[in-house]
Amino acid sequence: MRFEFASAGRVVFGAGVLREAGPIARSMGSRALVVTGRQADRAEPLLADLRAQGVGVATYSLAGEPTTGIVRQATQEAREAACDLVMGIGGGSVLDTGKAIAALLANGGDPLDYMEVVGHGKPLTLPSRPFIAIPTTAGTGTEVTRNAVLASTEHRVKASMRSLLMLPALALVDPTLTYTLPPEVTASTGMDALTQLIEPYVSVRANPLTDALCLDGMARVARSLRVACDQGGDAAAREDMALASLFGGFALANAGLGAAHGFAGPIGGMFQAPHGALCAALLPRVMAVNLRALQDRRPASPVLERFETVARILTGRTDARAADGIRWVEALCADLGVPPLSTYGILAPDIEVLVGMAGAASSTKGNPIVLTPGELREILSLAL
Repeated sequence: MRFEFASAGRVVFGAGVLREAGPIARSMGSRALVVTGRQADRAEPLLADLRAQGVGVATYSLAGEPTTGIVRQATQEAREAACDLVMGIGGGSVLDTGKAIAALLANGGDPLDYMEVVGHGKPLTLPSRPFIAIPTTAGTGTEVTRNAVLASTEHRVKASMRSLLMLPALALVDPTLTYTLPPEVTASTGMDALTQLIEPYVSVRANPLTDALCLDGMARVARSLRVACDQGGDAAAREDMALASLFGGFALANAGLGAAHGFAGPIGGMFQAPHGALCAALLPRVMAVNLRALQDRRPASPVLERFETVARILTGRTDARAADGIRWVEALCADLGVPPLSTYGILAPDIEVLVGMAGAASSTKGNPIVLTPGELREILSLAL
């Protein structure tokens, strides 16, 4: 057995820990670029704390998902403002943006110099500037991962800058920041979290450490995602989902993902669609096709027992079989109103291109069995 586990340099979790950001930031730098979402006013308490600690502040507000152009612009602004620290407070897009900026401040160059698939794939050679990740959604786990997903508009593709040198210096996870999320965002990000717990658990790179995190995280999603959607202020449900997201980030960064994310990345680069909603529409289809492929071609695979375990955790039934787990996920998607992929303009003629891209995606390499092009087409067809 050989595996490694790498994550943020420090993780602080708990209700109200946002107030600890100022003193910690002061120990890391003297002037911070704070990346926010479109509602920049939500970061005002953080900005006030930083200023009270004597930390200079420059801000960058992200209106949508990060692109190579946005990262270029924000990095230049950070240099001009003499920022020696980067902070991100927001969803996964905000944190990815901050992560990329911190890497480029230290290493120079252009995002495409370092990006996979569409870029030159050069390795980073210097550790990123200190980056503090403060998630305000519960789903992506980006606060503890080693990559930043960026859209290249000229290529119509999303791809990653990826390096151990990009791991955040601090992940500050405060569940109270998610209390005001609307139900549709809670559902979408929560399904992303669930996907990022199931896929690493059945991945070819699964290991005992990520297994433990995935099993605990799945149980938290099973009991709390519906509650968090229906009762946004439920502290226990929000804490469960924030932990599930964190655990999913730990898991995907160290055990990989699977075909659901293999599809979600290319689709997200070609169509305007929330990442979590894509994962939700794909997850039960990927589970079903993977299960059948394993039963047909690798009937002695230990992964089949893992699918049984997933079913028992999700349903809460000790006698549940793998198919019951898939039906549970399908029912959850129905309860949360997960739309089909066609909602985002994806049509049958797009299938062939997307199948080719998904088959080559880095996430798909973690899938528990190599799926045929026909099986990949089936997944996408069923999700439409």
